[in-house]
Amino acid sequence: MAKMGMGDIMKQAQKMQEKMQKIQEELADLQVEASSGGGMVTVVANGKQEIMEVRIDKQVVDPEDVEMLEDLVVAAVNQAMEKAQELANEEMGKVAGGMLGNMPGGFKIPGF
Repeated sequence: MAKMGMGDIMKQAQKMQEKMQKIQEELADLQVEASSGGGMVTVVANGKQEIMEVRIDKQVVDPEDVEMLEDLVVAAVNQAMEKAQELANEEMGKVAGGMLGNMPGGFKIPGF
């Protein structure tokens, strides 16, 4: 009887793994957007934490102040990556039925 229970657990784990793999693939199609400098720099990332697009308003391009532009790009990229991480965790959490967040120390999917 114990083998039956273990087999069921293994089947459930396999189904969860398959669902998580499917969601990881779908994350490539989900996008988040973040901006800095009041929208002067905008970054679009997908749910796999890949930067898809960077838009820079011409008004913020100043050859005399390149550091400000660099700071705005870094801020927008960091915000986009944080949103992408939250999106990935939320989507993965749906598969696990909330189990991921209840694990000791939380649970983060490597690379997400």
